[in-house]
Amino acid sequence: MTSLLPPSAPARGRSAAEVSRDLATRRPLVLVATLGGVAAAASTLLVCLAVGVVGWFLTDAGAHGTPRDGLRTGALGWLLAHGSGISVQGVAVTLVPLGVTALCAWAIWRVGHRVGDSVSGHGPDALRIADGERDFTVPVAAALFTAGYVVTAVVTASLAGTAATAPDTGRVVLWSLLLTFAVGAPAIATGSGRAAIWASFVPTWVRAALTACRRILVTWLALSFAVFVVSLVLDFSTAVNVMSQLHTDAGDATLFTALSATVLPNAAIFSGSYLLGPGFTVGVGTLVSPGAVLIGPLPMFPLLAALPDSGGPAGWTTYLVALPFLVAAWGAARAQGRAPTLRWEEGAVRGCFGGVLAGVLFGILAAIAGGAVGPGRMRDVGPFAFDVLVHAITAFGIGGLVGGLLMTWWQRRGAPADHPADDDPEPA
Repeated sequence: MTSLLPPSAPARGRSAAEVSRDLATRRPLVLVATLGGVAAAASTLLVCLAVGVVGWFLTDAGAHGTPRDGLRTGALGWLLAHGSGISVQGVAVTLVPLGVTALCAWAIWRVGHRVGDSVSGHGPDALRIADGERDFTVPVAAALFTAGYVVTAVVTASLAGTAATAPDTGRVVLWSLLLTFAVGAPAIATGSGRAAIWASFVPTWVRAALTACRRILVTWLALSFAVFVVSLVLDFSTAVNVMSQLHTDAGDATLFTALSATVLPNAAIFSGSYLLGPGFTVGVGTLVSPGAVLIGPLPMFPLLAALPDSGGPAGWTTYLVALPFLVAAWGAARAQGRAPTLRWEEGAVRGCFGGVLAGVLFGILAAIAGGAVGPGRMRDVGPFAFDVLVHAITAFGIGGLVGGLLMTWWQRRGAPADHPADDDPEPA
């Protein structure tokens, strides 16, 4: 990043530290970016392979099968996190374990940031970029990074997939492209220092709205996860009873717990969909929402103990739909506290735009959180994505609008008397 700054001394007068820094930020772009994409994919893939082998050994101490079976299972789990879906004894399983997907996204960000820092010396410096000179360093590095990641994913699908499991390579490629575009490219731009330069051209209200969006979405996901944990703890005895009926030993219980942890983000999104009002389904013809709960027979899965009992829910649950509004108002107000404004219209736009964008993003998460997890009724498990999208945009948008206006009022109230408001006319 520091290599973008214009040199303060002639090249021939540079110190050894400056030469070393210049070499570190001018590494071969094609090689570094491509290998970075491969490393980002391989890092999480190796973790899944190791878990697969450990799981194979824990289940029956290696009495059945070979280590290759454990490796294949780990690779299929990694592919599932990239939306591949698999077939288990002829039954389609399409649910994406978002816990593994989040781990992949974190690895992409970390490696992408390092790639950006390593190639930051390529292209024009900060002053020339600010003057409008074209700079293809980030697009080229991001494209090569994506190519390395996608190739690794395709090779993995080819080696791990069989006619019986049938992972969808096309969906793996699509998810890999989305992950590297949404996470890898911004990481490279941030690590190379370009993001900071480009951000200076973005209007202040847009940056403030994006900050509000991030705060609203993160707060909502944290609250949703907390509600899920409380629900599970309140009926923890049921979860323990499920584990006992599965007749698992210590090794099996450890493996089962680790596998359950991979879908905790899915559970948080299900919980958030419930709090928004539309709710979700845990099988064909079922409904879990604040207004009604209709649940049929369920598989033996401990996390399902967090579900409410069938029948009419308690009257106070209908008031839960106020939480999205309150969270959005609080998040927008907190975000504006870091970037004050005295203009009513700007405060309103910041909060409303940030809330609407947060609603859109949560609607997308709701759409990808569900899928098929078994035969028959269990081929339809997940939030009602479109209804969740509409409710999230409405609740977060109105809440953000109110929060932005309230914080604007508070900041105008605390402004010095001799400081004219931004929307007041200038004195003659």
